[in-house]
Amino acid sequence: MSRHVVNPDKLFNSIQYGFSQISVAEGSRIVTVSGQVGWDEHEQIVGDLRQQTMKAFNNLTIAMEAVGGTLGDVLSLRIYIVASAMDDQSAIREGLQAFFPSAPPTATWVGVPRLANADFLVEIEALAVLK
Repeated sequence: MSRHVVNPDKLFNSIQYGFSQISVAEGSRIVTVSGQVGWDEHEQIVGDLRQQTMKAFNNLTIAMEAVGGTLGDVLSLRIYIVASAMDDQSAIREGLQAFFPSAPPTATWVGVPRLANADFLVEIEALAVLK
């Protein structure tokens, strides 16, 4: 896949938060990844928002590798954060910057009252394009 990002000077500097304003991709396989959360294959959940965010991004990495892709193929993210954890947005930013150190995808952060499991604090879904 060929992907590049655009961050116009006339929009706010989203890179400081770990995402780009615009992603453009060319390819032939569209991949959607269900929301990834902070638990492992045995459904054991990890601790706080930071730990859950890192685990969710790790799970996203595993999902992309399973279809022959990488995080570099991710075009866009939708990140759901429970309202009680919205004040700690630095955890989300740090996860984005750690897993997408350059040319990050677009991202939308959505505050929600709760997720499918009451212990989930964050859920991350992705749209990717592969060759």
